[in-house]
Amino acid sequence: MDRILSYILPLSLMIAGIGPSATVAQEKADPLDGLKVPGIQNYAPARPDVPLSGVSTGSVMLEARLTADSPVLNHGMVWRIFKPEAGPDGKLEMVATSHGGSGIFVLNTGSYLVHAAFGRAGATKRITVSGEPRSESLVLDAGGLKLDAVLPGGFKVPAGKLRFSIYDAKEQVDGERALIIPNVIPGRIVRLNTGTYHVVSTYGKVNAVIRSDIRVEAGKLTEATIEHNAAQVTLKLVRAAGGEAIADTAWSVETESGDIVRESVGAFSSIVLAEGTYTISAKHRDKVYTRNFTVIAGRNQDVEVIASE
Repeated sequence: MDRILSYILPLSLMIAGIGPSATVAQEKADPLDGLKVPGIQNYAPARPDVPLSGVSTGSVMLEARLTADSPVLNHGMVWRIFKPEAGPDGKLEMVATSHGGSGIFVLNTGSYLVHAAFGRAGATKRITVSGEPRSESLVLDAGGLKLDAVLPGGFKVPAGKLRFSIYDAKEQVDGERALIIPNVIPGRIVRLNTGTYHVVSTYGKVNAVIRSDIRVEAGKLTEATIEHNAAQVTLKLVRAAGGEAIADTAWSVETESGDIVRESVGAFSSIVLAEGTYTISAKHRDKVYTRNFTVIAGRNQDVEVIASE
């Protein structure tokens, strides 16, 4: 029976010209001679409360935490700031972005939408920028997930042949689930919002697949180890037991129900198969040779097909 070992540990997940009164020489007969006019300034008086551009700005410091009681995240953050109204294309215009920990942004006064991303975990908040400096804190409500897999007896699955895909646990109308992260390597910490996720573990490239629902808790690291009931087999066509493999052989592997799970060409065919009984067909030139064999979980084996006359 497939088993999932899950451990939840405390997490600190890694835990940015004309002068002011200019005069012009005139001929003695100039009728304007002696006319008094007001002085003209060559600049407008400066106002310290208004920028020269005429647009008021303000600064805001943004910080994020996994939970309300967690320390401030000092790296791994991606900040994106958007205008709150969609443009003609229906999309929000991004006005600023930053990577790292906390960030200080100088923006025109007004309202904005802030999105904070920490891996695949994220939160959005509406803020208002005024002329006075201010700070905003976002709570991500997120944790971490670390995945691995073993074979019966506790033997580790080779990392190069193991991948995980993380899906939304809720099925859509068509019965499918939304893919969140594909091809996660074992041992990697994935940052996710709190919730339950559907994890698909694939050993090899054929049918050794285990599906599990795993819960991620805010501020914690969940370590889940999945047990695969599968083994690696190497197929070869020989003229006698223990003989040399015959090149240019076309291979086909079927389940008991007749479903083809693998086709390949070569002297050897090395594949990972789920536990069960299979039928091999080995075609060389115009002849086809068959054999039934059984895969036992955790027991790798060579399977020979004898090319009898």
